[in-house]
Amino acid sequence: MLKAYKYRIYPTSEQAILFAKSFGCVRWFYNYALNLTSETYKSSGKGLSRNDIIDLLPSLKKEYEWLTEPPSQCLQQVALDLSSAFWNFFEKRAKYPSFKKREQKQSIRFPQQVKLEGDYLILPKLGKVYCKVSRNPEGKLKSVTVSLTPSGEYYAASLYDDGKDKPVSSSEGKAIGIDMGINHYAITSDGTKHGNPKYYRKYELRLAKGQKLLSRKHKGSNNRNKARIKVAKVHNKITRCREDFLHKLSRKLVDENQVIVVENLAVKNMVRNSKLALAISDAGWGQFCTMLKYKSEWEGKIYIEVDRFFPSSKTCNNCLYKSDSLNLDIRSWQCPNCKITHDRDINAATNIRDEGLRLLAGGHLATASGQRVRPSKGTAFRGGVG
Repeated sequence: MLKAYKYRIYPTSEQAILFAKSFGCVRWFYNYALNLTSETYKSSGKGLSRNDIIDLLPSLKKEYEWLTEPPSQCLQQVALDLSSAFWNFFEKRAKYPSFKKREQKQSIRFPQQVKLEGDYLILPKLGKVYCKVSRNPEGKLKSVTVSLTPSGEYYAASLYDDGKDKPVSSSEGKAIGIDMGINHYAITSDGTKHGNPKYYRKYELRLAKGQKLLSRKHKGSNNRNKARIKVAKVHNKITRCREDFLHKLSRKLVDENQVIVVENLAVKNMVRNSKLALAISDAGWGQFCTMLKYKSEWEGKIYIEVDRFFPSSKTCNNCLYKSDSLNLDIRSWQCPNCKITHDRDINAATNIRDEGLRLLAGGHLATASGQRVRPSKGTAFRGGVG
């Protein structure tokens, strides 16, 4: 399996200068190749292949001598990155590739000739770069991606191949359904409610003060750059706190359960609600589900997503009676059929778990926790199991 280990690195002043040159050259070549590919497609109806982009380098290096300063493999990697960007666009997984900007996060990739020896990362043309190794990696080092955040911090994402195959998934064990929320971040089918830390709200005042000072600085001045870095550090603090919370919660859920079922939420559509957009964006539901998915695959466990239109909140998990409507402000309701009072979120999580187990059984009638997931014909509005 391939696993990435992210480390903080501390380059010297000379290495930082070479990193800056490398970031600039890679960014320039990426924008050049993207513009040329777009113009070629407009004129001929065909774009440039990966090899076509790589073949541009020899002539460009003769014309622009500064392109020879960064490691050559970093420039060659641009062709792969641009091809992947176009492939994601044609597969409708992403928008049309956009030009890279200096103010955004910068990154370069070293696909070979890299080593990690003790506390030092050895990179071509850069030599030994001090690396804060928090965990000892396992396997063979495949590539290293060095990135520079807007706050001025350097990170190295090292990709390792441990030589092991993914474990065979098994459904033997505890199954759990997870309902995402705002007041409570995650509500599980066993009745546990995990609080929502709302890190953006926690640092909102500090961020507003920094942005106010930034807006008063003259563009292009050193004071504006200092103010920009302060704002970027607040954003970085929010991101790191959120990721720490999501990693710990996802690890806990994966360790304690064998089958994990969540809803396939359309977050892009949900943030169109102006009243809830900020809270939904701060929650990071998509990132949380991604963590659950890959951690489940590593452990040989099963991750399932049910359809977003599945009426998990409006359906009674006992008799499967479906309510016609259930407003968002109603947090508990009583089933008019079996007279059981439901906590809205726990009931939704239970239904999500049962629907996931039904899908796991091949879409046929299945049992979960001693109850039938789908009733027999004519039993939808009668108490008990059909």
